[in-house]
Amino acid sequence: MILVPPPLRLRLDRDALVANWRWLAAQSAPAVCGAAIKADGYGVGARAVMHHLAAAGCRDFFVATWGEAAALMPLPAGVSLSVLHGVAASDMVAARTLPVRPVLGSLAQVARWREAGEGRPCDVMVDTGMNRLGLRVEEATGGALDDLRVETLMSHLASADEDGDQNAVQLATFRAVREAVPARRYSLANSAGICLGRDFAFDLTRPGLALYGGTPRGEAQGHIRQVVFPETRVIQTRTVRSGETVGYGATWTALRDSRIAIANLGYADGYLRCHAGSGGAATWQGRALPLIGRVSMDLVAFDASDAGTVGESDWLCLDYDLPATAARSGLSQYELLTGLGSRFERMWA
Repeated sequence: MILVPPPLRLRLDRDALVANWRWLAAQSAPAVCGAAIKADGYGVGARAVMHHLAAAGCRDFFVATWGEAAALMPLPAGVSLSVLHGVAASDMVAARTLPVRPVLGSLAQVARWREAGEGRPCDVMVDTGMNRLGLRVEEATGGALDDLRVETLMSHLASADEDGDQNAVQLATFRAVREAVPARRYSLANSAGICLGRDFAFDLTRPGLALYGGTPRGEAQGHIRQVVFPETRVIQTRTVRSGETVGYGATWTALRDSRIAIANLGYADGYLRCHAGSGGAATWQGRALPLIGRVSMDLVAFDASDAGTVGESDWLCLDYDLPATAARSGLSQYELLTGLGSRFERMWA
């Protein structure tokens, strides 16, 4: 097998990941702080995230699907893993085999688990206003969960990143459910919910975005560190004369003789066209290289006129602070993370 060095990489900061989790855990206390590692750890690598955070003391992890759960076997000692999308009939072999709990989200899933779950514990999602996954409140409190071994009863906040009445309504509803439905522990808050205060923490919090460098609310600013640093390699540099254009549609015209760096990156890698014209840039040895022209499928152009001797095979670091890039590009912080494609090599520092 011939090993070919990739032209794209994600430098991933393990210390920043752990520091983010520890800050979230401190805000959650005395509740336990878990970690959402669905979508392959929000695109950075679920297995690595699980092991780094488990070493730091995290014990509760959440994925979306049974395929994601299976890919993480074997689990580190003492770690708990839950599948947020519940259990379909086609999932039952995996559900019986893996040391993982389903998060039951419908009466059909409850019935399936009661019949075939062999008395094993489960988690349960109750809908308190999201109208996405979960039993309705009247179903959960009306006896549907009788005789189940519910480890964690949870719900999900719909608007925790905003200041509005819905947060208080969902909190009050979940408190009422907690009084009516027995479980070993209760969980409501995601990253933004943790920032709303300890009233939302209950027994277990489930941060996702903030672990990976996203800022869910203003309360987290200055506390959450950047984890993901995308880098792309220069394929070639070229001179573009004054008045000439660059890229599809000729959207950028050189106002002077310019030196352009063509890099191995594009919308096929999750670096979308909206970055162009919105202040997208990269840096090389501390020098800024503005993004110019349209983003192609796997090529972009940066103006390297003021970037010194940058040349072929040099690595450029993309400006990818999540809050700032989201504000500039119009993409959500979640999209910016999970959209980074498989052609990036993941490299933990």
